[in-house]
Amino acid sequence: MPIIYDGNRVVTVSLELADAFEDGDRVLVLQDSGELLHIPAADWLAAKGAVDAAASAFSAMSGVSGKQVSAFFLAFAHQLEGEDSLAPITEANARDVAGARERGRSTTRLVLSEKMLGSMVEGLLLRANADSKSGQIVETVNHPGWRLEEIRAGLGVVGFVFEGRPNVLADACGVLRSGNSVVIRIGSDALGTARAIMEHAVGPALDESGLPPGAVALVDTPSRAAAWAMFSDRRLSLAVARGSGAAVSQLGAVARQAGTPVSLHGTGGAWIVAAESASADGFASAVYNSLDRKVCNTVNTVCIVDSRADALVPVFLDALDRAGARRNATSKLHITKELQGLIPPDWFEPATIVRAEGPRSEPRTEYLGDDELGIEWEWEDSPEVTLTIFPSVEAAIAEFNRQSPRFIASLVSSDADEQRRFFEMIDAPFVGNGFTRWVDGQYALHRPELGLSNWQTGRLLGRGGILSGESAFTLRTRAIQEDPDISR
Repeated sequence: MPIIYDGNRVVTVSLELADAFEDGDRVLVLQDSGELLHIPAADWLAAKGAVDAAASAFSAMSGVSGKQVSAFFLAFAHQLEGEDSLAPITEANARDVAGARERGRSTTRLVLSEKMLGSMVEGLLLRANADSKSGQIVETVNHPGWRLEEIRAGLGVVGFVFEGRPNVLADACGVLRSGNSVVIRIGSDALGTARAIMEHAVGPALDESGLPPGAVALVDTPSRAAAWAMFSDRRLSLAVARGSGAAVSQLGAVARQAGTPVSLHGTGGAWIVAAESASADGFASAVYNSLDRKVCNTVNTVCIVDSRADALVPVFLDALDRAGARRNATSKLHITKELQGLIPPDWFEPATIVRAEGPRSEPRTEYLGDDELGIEWEWEDSPEVTLTIFPSVEAAIAEFNRQSPRFIASLVSSDADEQRRFFEMIDAPFVGNGFTRWVDGQYALHRPELGLSNWQTGRLLGRGGILSGESAFTLRTRAIQEDPDISR
């Protein structure tokens, strides 16, 4: 069956989709690509039910006090610290981790470790102690006989899709601080953990604080189609997606097509540039401390000006070696042809690289093209980095602006003017002069984040790259007349 899209283009339904399609199912046609997304009826109803609950809860949130919202975050944190409530959550997480490992999936972000739990509790307490700004008058404009007030208000139902990271469920609840409700769909790897958190922590916290039960709603199905269904629901006021670049872009296309604003947090990977005046020790520390684990703010591409290549390439290799040893693994390197002769021969020999699916033998160093510097390496235990050389810092900036996801950039340089020029020329929301892992709302700003946005699809309107619970608000305008006889 041919289906018209984008006004004058045609895509044909595949036999596989036709055979799978049943009465009550739906098909979304992405107008920018012609991709056909099959949504089974059960997944559509699961997403609709969760949005129904969140939409009803948002209507009730206008009558909720700031103290009640604070009480929710405090109760949520308390449940995560209580032995009775935490036990079933950690048991569910252990089952999720075991299942993911059996499927050869990465578990570095799935394990609900003591550190992750501590960070979740810390973030919830920060939200509990934050000032409630919902209903705050942000501006008053006086006129003869009347005045206008600009007032902060909740945005609405926030839809949140994210990868299998249990801690992000707590992050998503941050939008309640601004008077919103949230509907969540978590990656299938962590769905069991999410169910347990909802049952043993979120649910009791909603009850204890008196918040409406649908203020935090879970789309309780492992199917990706449920995420498409949720993001196509026009009742969402904001669609937030975190995860892999391709999946996030697809979800963003679904939401935009429904007319819903999006905040996408997908492609990551930071760049470090070492300038002529770079300190060897400072450069080594920046690389080493940016490779403790693979997350979006991990360094992905390292650039050295060619005048310092002989001195700094060995420094880089040593730092990369130590980063691998810290994780009991061998690191992996990708280089451009300009580095030929600067990398010792033993770095090209086969090595055991630890992947999500398990250890495997592969060349420790491989070549890549000059147009492949933006490839983001997804690694498990073996730190994986691209190394290249440029004639100048300006040339590295130009290539960052062209090839990178325009996310995080760091310049190692002792020249203050060079640092200033770097900040002015680099097209990134997050810029530093050392390690890249500082880019985190909770760590850097004491503001637990819903996600970190890159500038890959353009700069953001009205806010920075960190989306926090306090960011999800709108402004309402109220006119107050003292003189009833005003006219124009």
